[in-house]
Amino acid sequence: MLQQTRAQAVIPYYQRFLKRFPTVEALAAAAEPDVLALWSGLGYYSRARNLRRAARKIVAAGGFPREYAGLRALPGIGDYTAAAITSIAFGLPHAVLDGNVLRVVARVENDAADIGAAGTRARFGAIAQQWLDAGRLDPRHAGPFDPGEFNQALMELGATVCLPRNPLCLLCPVAARCRGREAGTVDRLPVKRRQTAAVRIEGVLLVVRHRGRVLLRQRDAAARRMAGFWDLPSPEDLPGARLGKHLGEIRHTITHHHYTFAVRSAAVRSAAAQVDGPEFGWFRPAELTAMPLSTTARKALQVAGML
Repeated sequence: MLQQTRAQAVIPYYQRFLKRFPTVEALAAAAEPDVLALWSGLGYYSRARNLRRAARKIVAAGGFPREYAGLRALPGIGDYTAAAITSIAFGLPHAVLDGNVLRVVARVENDAADIGAAGTRARFGAIAQQWLDAGRLDPRHAGPFDPGEFNQALMELGATVCLPRNPLCLLCPVAARCRGREAGTVDRLPVKRRQTAAVRIEGVLLVVRHRGRVLLRQRDAAARRMAGFWDLPSPEDLPGARLGKHLGEIRHTITHHHYTFAVRSAAVRSAAAQVDGPEFGWFRPAELTAMPLSTTARKALQVAGML
């Protein structure tokens, strides 16, 4: 849940998710719409699908993998997550590479390579691994070496001392070996040259009500994004709809795409239930909280006073 999402936003979702799925077996046995409904609002829904798929693989295998390769093979687990889990949970010597670690490496090594490039990230990952191995193999190190503590310390260094702006170099425990500080380039590192231009998109979402129910449209199960989620229809989905009053406006951002939607009431000619297409459905407000709603639908329904 913390991938691409702030911890403050995650906490209530995390608590509800664990209450509903307290074990990996419970998650593995859950229907996908139930999982998506509890994830609704967090975005990046492939994470929820991968989490459920991973749970099913873990249950089928009879237990949680304890080696890097086994973890890396689970859906949704990449190099960073596999390194974090194996080092912190099992004490295995795999270095993590997140944004904080990238910044520390760039400054300590005084390396102005583009951290958006795959080659740079691979090289910085190898440097972090060298640091971990040097600490692990150093005969002067007193007591057992904990790779998990090393990784957490390096990430914490980037999060609390080696800050993106105004780094606290005078408090840094590795300032003496920081080549960026020596060269006076700390404020210019790391370098990320690739910038994707912002795309601004405007649209209209329709709130169509009939006898206490609201009309929703389900995305195709084969859709590239948010397959199976329920949205509010647009005027293009209901070409015969009669537009009503303006209820408000919502904004939503996905990576570099910035959406602005006007929320309007609307009516259809055959309001009873005869909206063309099996993708449409009428739902009462009490049903909405248990459904996998898109974030835009959730925001728009809140504007309309239905959530």
